[in-house]
Amino acid sequence: MSHLENLTLTIWRQSGPDDAGHFERYRIESISDEASFLEMLDVLNERLIDEGKEAIVFDHDCREGICGTCSLMIDGQAHGPQRGTATCQLHMRKFKSGDEIIVEPWRATAFPIIKDLMVDRSPLDRIVEAGGFITAPTGGAPDANIIPVPKPVADAAMDAAECIGCGACVAACPNGAANLFTAAKVSHLNLLPQGQPERWSRVEAMVETMDEYFGSCTNHGECEAACPKSISIDVIALMHRDYRKAKFKNRKLISQI
Repeated sequence: MSHLENLTLTIWRQSGPDDAGHFERYRIESISDEASFLEMLDVLNERLIDEGKEAIVFDHDCREGICGTCSLMIDGQAHGPQRGTATCQLHMRKFKSGDEIIVEPWRATAFPIIKDLMVDRSPLDRIVEAGGFITAPTGGAPDANIIPVPKPVADAAMDAAECIGCGACVAACPNGAANLFTAAKVSHLNLLPQGQPERWSRVEAMVETMDEYFGSCTNHGECEAACPKSISIDVIALMHRDYRKAKFKNRKLISQI
């Protein structure tokens, strides 16, 4: 096991939503290259607390690349320099001794800063609330194989379901769009038989809720590059297809009522 020496951390500090905020510089004299990026921040925070200073606020939970809360912009890249990796899975061996590392919160209008590196990502929750559910009959558990699902469909749905809702796609997009997130949530339900009852109402409600908070997609592709689960922008095309169909089908349904 080796160590990195003399790291300089330039970290965004902001006391609250109404504060202008500023960068502060910190030195890490030595840190194991096996430490995760969040563990490195833990070490820094322990030192700040020992010195009677306020710890740096940042989001974290599972630290296993599942929960999506470790939302940090590192050297201008969402989740840092390693592709397909959440911040909690990023290890210090990706850096070298003497590096200066710039750490910021997500920079997106829809994600106001709460404090330091923590942002409010609740607009993503509003999108899921608008249609991220299926109708399921209650009662005994059905046989696992009662609904046949072709393997390509199951695989595509599972790929979309990998989205952890971290918001990296929004932070990386120059327009602050949430199309990759929304499309992943729409697609993983709309592709499966269990998601068909709400298919057309779901896509219309989720897309239009997304438009209330986020910018428009112009196919830069930064979202796919920043996604820690490497979700393909193909799901955006699937969402757009379903949304166009939904506008016709839902209108036709309403006219028949």
